[in-house]
Amino acid sequence: MHPTAPAKLPRPRIAFLILIQCGIVMGLTLIAWGVRDRETALSALTGGLVAAIPNAFFAWRAFRHQGAAQARNIVKSFYQAEAGKFGLTAVLFTLAFVAVPPSNPAFFFSAYVLTLLAQWLGPWLLRRPSRTQSRG
Repeated sequence: MHPTAPAKLPRPRIAFLILIQCGIVMGLTLIAWGVRDRETALSALTGGLVAAIPNAFFAWRAFRHQGAAQARNIVKSFYQAEAGKFGLTAVLFTLAFVAVPPSNPAFFFSAYVLTLLAQWLGPWLLRRPSRTQSRG
């Protein structure tokens, strides 16, 4: 009988998801600039960043620990990350509407929702190909 080594689970590819969100923000900003003007592009950029920055904060805080021995720290970091994400989202929305009022709310909220859509589709975007081979 061979001694078994602890299972090494692959870490989630969160950086890839954050890059996808940043790509969506930049793409929507360029589309808004091409369709309208610079102020509309700034609205799209602001809306996208209001969604992407809290998600990046969550990923940074939530996925610091790994392994069964760190289970208590993992749960604690997830709660802290979610609370921080919620607070940061509220602060960024406030800043966006007070400091830089969007000239085009439609582009602001469209960029916000489409950037969040990347998060909602995260499990599909980050899925790994199956390693099992079909027999037949």
